[in-house]
Amino acid sequence: MGLRKTHLWDMVGAYPVCTACGSRKIARDALSAWNMATQAWELHSILDGFCCEDCGCTALPAWKLDAEFRRKRIQRLNDAVRHGDPSNATIVVTAGLKAEGEDKLHKIVDAIRCFSDFSEDNDPHGEHDCGAVEHNGEKVFWKIDYFDHALKMHSPDAANPSVTHRVLTLMLASEY
Repeated sequence: MGLRKTHLWDMVGAYPVCTACGSRKIARDALSAWNMATQAWELHSILDGFCCEDCGCTALPAWKLDAEFRRKRIQRLNDAVRHGDPSNATIVVTAGLKAEGEDKLHKIVDAIRCFSDFSEDNDPHGEHDCGAVEHNGEKVFWKIDYFDHALKMHSPDAANPSVTHRVLTLMLASEY
C-alpha cells in the first residue's frame, strides 16, 4: 500500500508563518479582475510574492500544521462514520460476525454508534479510530482506516474528506 507525496501546505490545518518574526499574518500577491455581471472585483490569479504584515519580510513563509485542529477534525469525521454517515465510507463486516445473524449485527452496530468510552489507553492519538464493545459476553473490535478514493493507497490527508475514503471494519475478537 503506497502513500502519495503531499505538500504540507495542501494539508488540512496547515498555515504559513513568517520566517523572520514568526507571525501568522502573511499576505500573498494576487491579481483581481472586474466582473461586469456582479459589478465587483474577483480573484483572477495568485502570484508568487509573499509579505509579512507585521515585519515586512518578503521571504517565502515556513509552513506549520495545527495538530490539535487536525486531530479534532479526524475525530469528528470518524465519529460521523460510526454514527452512520455513509459519505466517503465503507463498512466491512467479517464473515464470522456476519454469520452471527442480522439481528445481532444491528445490535452491535448500535453499540458501536453509542460507544464513547475513549481514553488514552484505547485511543492514544485521540482520533476515535478504533475500539471494542461487548454484546452478550462476546467482544467485537472495530477499526477505521484511511484510504484514497480509489482504495489503492493510504489517504494523503486523513483530515481531508475530499481525498479520504474511510473503511470501518467490524470483527469478532476471536477473528483477530
